[in-house]
Amino acid sequence: MTAYIPATVETPRMPGRPRHALPPFACDAHCHVFGPYDRFPLRHPSSYAAPDAPAARHLAMLDTLGAQRGVLVQPAPYGTDATALLDALAQAGGRLRGVAVADSEVSDAQLAAWHEGGVRALRFVEARDPAGRLFAGSVGFDRLAALAPRMKRHGLHAQLWAPCDVYLAHLPAMARLGLPLVIDHMGSLAPSRGPRDPVFTLLRELLADGAIWMKLTVCRVGTAPDYEDARALHDAFVAANPEQVLWGSDWPFVRMGEKAPAADALVDLAWDWLGSDGLRRKVWVDNPARLYGFTPTA
Repeated sequence: MTAYIPATVETPRMPGRPRHALPPFACDAHCHVFGPYDRFPLRHPSSYAAPDAPAARHLAMLDTLGAQRGVLVQPAPYGTDATALLDALAQAGGRLRGVAVADSEVSDAQLAAWHEGGVRALRFVEARDPAGRLFAGSVGFDRLAALAPRMKRHGLHAQLWAPCDVYLAHLPAMARLGLPLVIDHMGSLAPSRGPRDPVFTLLRELLADGAIWMKLTVCRVGTAPDYEDARALHDAFVAANPEQVLWGSDWPFVRMGEKAPAADALVDLAWDWLGSDGLRRKVWVDNPARLYGFTPTA
């Protein structure tokens, strides 16, 4: 298997302590780990600066936020090699769950082992370069239907990421597979398109029907520092189905460089926008516990 060890790495922005204390067993449902690269080299050349974001640094980040739980998502440069992800899950003692990447050749034994190690989903990405090629290390939406029956047997759901307009062509059919679908980064929506955007309408309706889950990673759709242009989208998704929305920081903020937000500021923003302790508990505790299979005391 090809190995790529980055010549230089980027130190991710670490948070301070949020102004507000997260509820017990709060979960940051979207982060990534990278490295150490001498143990876990990349499997594909990265299109962005490689972060120095090993498991220990990720856990320190969660501790600073006051989040007792987290979900790690396989980044594309690792492709289908889940060793770094699984090592991070093993280090966390039940505190973390994972989202891996697999193609149709993955064995049932492998899927079962991943589930045993804490993996609860597979990620599918439908983002392509100008020549129409999938980003290196990605598995496209066209692979989901074939994998769905085995994913169901192994207790795995699907996590989806794509440019917003791609969902119009693919999501209605995927929603009929009978598999939980989690949409990354608020559907990659453009707030400037407003409430009549057909992609927004589709996502909101599917969420209201319980056909999808939504990750409220506002830093990927809104404009820093206050992300106010994403507020209406955020609030509409929460109102559509408060039982199936999740919060994620997206640490270590790949492709953002010096524009990377402070994760503690994102916590405080979500605290204010959610507005009530009952809703905060749903988004940070109850919903991720149900989707990812956290036990009350894990």
